[in-house]
Amino acid sequence: MLKSIQQRDNPRNRWVKIGLAVVVAIIVVPMVITLIPGLMNSTPVASSPDAVATIAGQSITVNDFQQQFDQVTRNSTIPPMLKAAYAKQVLDQMVFQRALEYEADRLGLRVTPEEETERIKEILPTAWSGNTWLKDRYASEVQLRTGMSVTEFETLLQNEMLIDKFRELVTDGITVTPEEVARELRWRNEKVKIEYAVVKPSDLAATIRPTDAELGAWFSKNASRYQIPEKRSARYALLDLSKLRAATTVSDDTLRTYYNSNIDQYKVENRVNVEHILFKTVGKTDAEVAEIRKTAEDVLRQAKRGSNFEDLAKKYSEDDGTKEKGGALGWIVEGQTVPEFQQAAFSLPKGSISDLVKTQYGFHIIKVLDRETAHTKTFEEVRDSILQPVLDDKVNAEASDISNQMAAAVRQSNRQSLDDLAKKFNLEVGVTSLAGMTDPVLPLGTSPELHQALFALRTGEISQPIQIESGYVMLSVKDIQSAHQGSLAEVHDRVLADYQDEKSVDLAHSRAEELSKRAQAGEDFDKVAKSLGLTAKASDSVARAGSIPEIGTGRQVSDAFNMKIGQVSVASQAGANWFVYRLVSHDALNLADLANQQNDVQQQLLQTKQSAAFEAFRKDLLDRLKKEGKLTVNSEVEDRITHSS
Repeated sequence: MLKSIQQRDNPRNRWVKIGLAVVVAIIVVPMVITLIPGLMNSTPVASSPDAVATIAGQSITVNDFQQQFDQVTRNSTIPPMLKAAYAKQVLDQMVFQRALEYEADRLGLRVTPEEETERIKEILPTAWSGNTWLKDRYASEVQLRTGMSVTEFETLLQNEMLIDKFRELVTDGITVTPEEVARELRWRNEKVKIEYAVVKPSDLAATIRPTDAELGAWFSKNASRYQIPEKRSARYALLDLSKLRAATTVSDDTLRTYYNSNIDQYKVENRVNVEHILFKTVGKTDAEVAEIRKTAEDVLRQAKRGSNFEDLAKKYSEDDGTKEKGGALGWIVEGQTVPEFQQAAFSLPKGSISDLVKTQYGFHIIKVLDRETAHTKTFEEVRDSILQPVLDDKVNAEASDISNQMAAAVRQSNRQSLDDLAKKFNLEVGVTSLAGMTDPVLPLGTSPELHQALFALRTGEISQPIQIESGYVMLSVKDIQSAHQGSLAEVHDRVLADYQDEKSVDLAHSRAEELSKRAQAGEDFDKVAKSLGLTAKASDSVARAGSIPEIGTGRQVSDAFNMKIGQVSVASQAGANWFVYRLVSHDALNLADLANQQNDVQQQLLQTKQSAAFEAFRKDLLDRLKKEGKLTVNSEVEDRITHSS
């Protein structure tokens, strides 16, 4: 994880790299490591009941894992749905690290104190004065730079240096040939241009109109796909909030009480409603500021002569936030703007325009549209705005009280008459539509509580009140339609849609093959496409990694790179769609023109090869240790800790 700080050719970035490597990479690296198939599926039980894994007699305990997991995640927030996968990857990394330590011991490979010291000197040169080690400074630098203790830091450093030693052993001698570089350069830079037509089954589905006999035969073959789940309907008694609200009144005394209790909400500070035009001077020279002032003075003269202020703002203002709104800042209160702007805005009478006002941002021209002196709005001014929240509170409280009474009545007996309860509490009675577990319970809605109650009730029972958007409702099952094999009449629309979807794929394939065949025979590509109801389009010049609309990347037309100009492809598939293309041009590639890319490509290919080699080494190591019985994993403990972390 500290690999990046080993790059001695760029010492100025060392602390940036260690910040990424030590603080971030300890979290990221486990996430990107390819999981070894079967690693965590070993059946032998480790040596200790508390051990999640044992490597050559050394156990990784639940406590070891938890400490590592806590360290890795202490500065991170992991979404709950990812926690188990993340914990498993942290554990996999711990197992691999222990396996490396065992292999290093077997081979006599180790990180010497001298090597570690030299690495620390590279990372923390400020912890030395000449050849003298400054222990206190070293500890504080480690804490400041990495957020770790010295022990944590040095353990991490030793682990990474050991990984590097193995990496050097595994990747030593890996090279990239000139032929490989040339092949990659061609892959990245060779381009083709095509003319193509896409046949979309979705465009053809509606044109497929089967006869009753055809649809019936298709349904007979696929009938098992059309099972009708259990459906239920219910009688309901609804406490309708809208009707309760219409019947509820609020007195002025109640509104005044609310007003007095919330009087602070109705206090208005001194404020002005302003527009402005800004001429920015930030970062300008004195000469430039002088020119900007001249422009601002000219615009000011236009404004004071009666030119439309909003039009001037849209034309000249450099305040991106207000320019398109004609300079409108809206209402501002004292203390909201810089002092110079505030002083001008609050001293101008309504309807007037300021002289130039200089602030840290530049020159402003200010227009005051309106102004208000600090005051408290009267009850009469705010009465209408108070009425709705007070009414809502009263209705909700009354509805909640009635709902509690309804619940108490059902608790006494859930097998009484729904009509009697509706009459007692002045409820609206109705019947829902037949609904499955995923269907809306019309006209009541789609809340999970509705479905749960509807499918849990037995015939004759009444549910507890359920809160829905329109109020509180009680249900009583009316009809139950058992799950059954659907008839064609019941599922006709689904069957027709599925039939059209299936046949449209065949039709699209057929159209594409016809286009290909006729164009290959010499007919004009564009004319054939039109005769089949298709539109021929031209691509840009694209490399294999480039994008072709409705097709995908250049890889989808890889054959084009080996075709002759004018040659037509066979019908090909891209997702659900089919397409045919004709090669229009093939850009010749001169490798000499790509000399500036060769070094980068060579390094990228080398890194890819080295990473693949190290991954193969890691897999082989873990497989060998498992076969030798030196690596065992307690799957039960592993499952428990990864799902509880």
